[in-house]
Amino acid sequence: MRGRPIDVRKSAVLLIAVVGLTACNDTDAASPAPSKASPSATATSPAPTPTPTHRRLKAGAKGEDVKALQRRLKELNYDPGKVDGKYGPSTQTAVWAFQAVNRLKQKTTLGKSFWEALDAPKEPRPMAKKREKNRVDVDLKRQYLVLYKDGKPRLISHISSGSGEYYCAKDRGATVPRCRYATTGTGDFRTGRRASGWERSPLGQLYNPIYFNGGIAFHGALDVPKYPASHGCLRMPMHIAEYFPDLLGTNVPVHVRRPR
Repeated sequence: MRGRPIDVRKSAVLLIAVVGLTACNDTDAASPAPSKASPSATATSPAPTPTPTHRRLKAGAKGEDVKALQRRLKELNYDPGKVDGKYGPSTQTAVWAFQAVNRLKQKTTLGKSFWEALDAPKEPRPMAKKREKNRVDVDLKRQYLVLYKDGKPRLISHISSGSGEYYCAKDRGATVPRCRYATTGTGDFRTGRRASGWERSPLGQLYNPIYFNGGIAFHGALDVPKYPASHGCLRMPMHIAEYFPDLLGTNVPVHVRRPR
């Protein structure tokens, strides 16, 4: 009679030992030790993707890095149009203006020198000794203008000035054509007459023109190439011409120069 309880206790101890061993085995199976990467696997891992500011970009590119470029240009008062991640004509003209102000070669592909300049940009150089707080400076050599508000650049835009070519055309009210060279004169002027929308002139149509030197005006155009191409006016991109008259009042000084 006394031997039976002893047998029960031994059985219980053996059962607990079996359950304990089974539980450890289940735990080990559910959580295997992480495998270590071999040296060869580490050596062949792909290189990290370059940051957006170091990727080489050119017209036609798309992506988040283009958006980053557009945001930075807008922050510096170069208007690239919509921040949509598409490197189109509006972004291209803003890049041209930035390259001109920073004395960079206007290469089609944006590389290391461009990104470095974008991180540490230069201020545009004043065109005249007299530096009114509200004015427009025009650099004919590098094809850009700077509109100042309260002494600071509010807008920096690419332009296309007089081509220098010889042409003949009738002036308003004239019966005989007059021949001349397509030049944009240098000097100090002030803004005057303006028109809203498209205005037809003897030499073509001007969008939102603001005249500052006789028949010479700032105006929007459908074609604003990298080089001088107008009959003497200062062409600017259409997306900028849309609001340019809102920024530039009447009788505002305009300094046009051709610096070295």
